[in-house]
Amino acid sequence: MSFGYGDGGGGPTKDMLENQRRLEKGIPGCPKTHMTTSRQFFENLEQDVKGQKYLPSWVGELYLEYHRGTYTSMARNKKYNRKSEFLFENAECFGMLNRILTNSSYPKKTIDESWEVILRNQFHDILPGSSIKEVYEDSRNEYEKITKTGKELVDLALDEVTKQIAGTKNTLAVFNPNSVSGEGLVTVKLPEGMKNPGVTDGENRLPVQITEDGTLLVGVSGVPSKGYRTFVLTEDNGNVAETTLTADVKRLENQYLRVVLNEKGQISSIYDKIMEREVLPDQKCANVLMTYEDRPHNYDAWDVNNYYVEKSWEITDVASMELVENGPVRATVCVKRKYLDSVICQYISLNFDSPEILIRNEIDWKEKNIFMKSIIPVDVHTDEAVFDIQYGNVKRKTHYNTMWDYARFEVCMHKWLDVSEGDYGVSVLNDCKYGCHVHNGEIGISMLKSAVYPNPDADKEHHSFAFSIYPHKGDWKEAGTPKRAYLLNNPMTARIKETDEGSLPGAFSLVKTDSDNVIIEVVKEERNGDDMIIRFYETANQRTTGQMIFGTEILGVWECSMLEEEEQEIPFIDAAVSYTIKPYEIKTWKIKLK
Repeated sequence: MSFGYGDGGGGPTKDMLENQRRLEKGIPGCPKTHMTTSRQFFENLEQDVKGQKYLPSWVGELYLEYHRGTYTSMARNKKYNRKSEFLFENAECFGMLNRILTNSSYPKKTIDESWEVILRNQFHDILPGSSIKEVYEDSRNEYEKITKTGKELVDLALDEVTKQIAGTKNTLAVFNPNSVSGEGLVTVKLPEGMKNPGVTDGENRLPVQITEDGTLLVGVSGVPSKGYRTFVLTEDNGNVAETTLTADVKRLENQYLRVVLNEKGQISSIYDKIMEREVLPDQKCANVLMTYEDRPHNYDAWDVNNYYVEKSWEITDVASMELVENGPVRATVCVKRKYLDSVICQYISLNFDSPEILIRNEIDWKEKNIFMKSIIPVDVHTDEAVFDIQYGNVKRKTHYNTMWDYARFEVCMHKWLDVSEGDYGVSVLNDCKYGCHVHNGEIGISMLKSAVYPNPDADKEHHSFAFSIYPHKGDWKEAGTPKRAYLLNNPMTARIKETDEGSLPGAFSLVKTDSDNVIIEVVKEERNGDDMIIRFYETANQRTTGQMIFGTEILGVWECSMLEEEEQEIPFIDAAVSYTIKPYEIKTWKIKLK
């Protein structure tokens, strides 16, 4: 056994050392011990088991049947963590984009220092939400500081690149930080004096909408991987591109979906117009807000016990329902609820060209010992679900056949989960949640868990987060669920050129792949030099041969370890590099640029 004080790396105490000395001499009925190092233990173990062909092995997830509440406790820190990870991946990517296109310096020192803060706050009591109140006061200050720093780095890089793009003043440049082709909505502050904006992609007029705060909302597509694309922004004199989006206070509809709300603000119907089927089971509603008494046996912030469902309350009181947006680009219904001392506002949106129902939550939470979920039942026949994890995904059974199955009444996910039958499925995407359950066709997204120990004020604050419901043809692979999850978590951003100067092309991709199941996660400068590092992974359990295509001339490519140690040189032709990747494999490459 390993020993020491606590679980935070404390060394042995004098009492532990004295106990070991006595056991070493031999006490009747007790094992005789010998003090050594962990390295020596594992070396001895390796010798002891060498050649034994019947050693037990384990395939798949090591699900720990404990501390399930840590997926949800202290929602603020979990949101900061998710957003910070993407923010500094973007700072790295756009820093390289700026360095390559404008010859600006890469802010390596600042980025590295900020990653240290992010990683430190992933310590096993800080991120899980099981620390004392003072820890979260410190972590809030640290997260807010690096968030400010990261946004400044991204803004600087994008502003410098935008200045150098060819085009006239008021050209709209849209930047895509993801490795998938960018599509969706972007917002931008209008140039002073522009009253009736219009946007085209050079050939087609794009739908636009002015939001309540006066910013321009525009639907774009075809923005290259890890790069940008420009659009033409002009005074349009009121000529607006038409869409099929229609709405009233209890109905949202586009060419993909018809969404109906009931008097409780719940979704009573999701009709898939393409597949001609109802998504919800008979007599069931989606986005049903359920609260549960949350009093675990021992560890308040750490645990969710299986009896939590025995004492539950459905939130049905609605203070107001209002159609707050009704344009050609996006329609939104705001449902406001009062619950005990808390206020819950949900903005349920449908975009003109998307089969996703977006639910943005603004919650002023004042409760304690209450666990809240959004319940989404789906009419999909399956006994398993797929959950996003870092650099891949994992399947779990959704029935309670065995005690091991039953133990998974609360599980973790990252950006998405999916349930699918043979030719149809439903994904639920989120932008900062980690806890959930899927059981017998019911999906539950864990929203808040307000423990009182060790932090008596845990989660008693304002919360802002989003999740979406995405019905789709085929399974999650065919539907491109990971792509949509990246676009929700790491949306595109837009800039408007302020001058007529510049010589950079109207579209540029730093790096892209021709395989939809391969995700480029990282593009950055190497740790101990100025070469470019890319890290990519396979996400669909498929052996894949493809090409990585770079937007600039390259002089050399090496496959590396994750520590960026060169292992093998890779041939290339011009700016294209062929690769073969195994199912769920992670690859790291070092690229020498001209």
